[in-house]
This record gives sequence, structure tokens and C-alpha cells, in this order.
Amino acid sequence: MTTFKFSESAYKVDNTASNMCGFTLMNNQVGALIAQVMSTKDNVTVTPLPSMIRVDAKGRVDLVYAEVDEAAGEEHGWFDAAEFEESMSTHYGRMIHEDDRTIMFANPEDAAEFIDFDLVARS
Repeated sequence: MTTFKFSESAYKVDNTASNMCGFTLMNNQVGALIAQVMSTKDNVTVTPLPSMIRVDAKGRVDLVYAEVDEAAGEEHGWFDAAEFEESMSTHYGRMIHEDDRTIMFANPEDAAEFIDFDLVARS
């Protein structure tokens, strides 16, 4: 019988809330444009990767569609939730779409408060 020796992993489980939210984008022209706009925000880190672009934010972040319109040199209304959904691969945190922006929340309670949703369980 073979005996295996296992070394301790450098990776650890940590269930502490990160207070982070974010999304990944396709690494194409629209994704790069969204990333450019998001990189101007104080609480956002943009990480370009070979096949995608990662956007991470602390707490809450707003993707304002008019800012993307302006950066693209397009008329108001060119960029919207549908265009964002098409460019986004995945997200983490709570996402709320409004007419003029998409908002990401790290804390689900903050998102619930924003939309006036009562989180208290009732029987």
C-alpha cells in the first residue's frame, strides 16, 4: 500500500465578509470601454486579464450609463442595461438595474434597504 504525505495548503477558508462586489467583462471593445469608465471611480480596481476584464469595488458602485455613452462618443441612450448584460460575464454582490444605471452592492442588506425590501421573516 502506498502512503501519501500531504503538505499544508497555502489557501485557507475565510468566511469573513469582504465588503466587495464586482463583475467580469468580455475583453472586447465595449468591455474595455466599461472598464475605462469604472477605473475612474475611487473604490474600484480594474484588472485586465487575457480573456476578460475584472472589475472589483468596495461597498457599492454605480455604473452610470451616460458616462459610458460619453466615453464612447455616442448619443445618450446608446449604452443601457441590455448592453451591459451582453458584455458582462458574471458578477458577485447584489445587482440592481435602474433606468440610468446598474448598481452593485457588497452587502445584501444595503441592497434591500435601497429597494425598500423588508428582510424580516414573517409567518
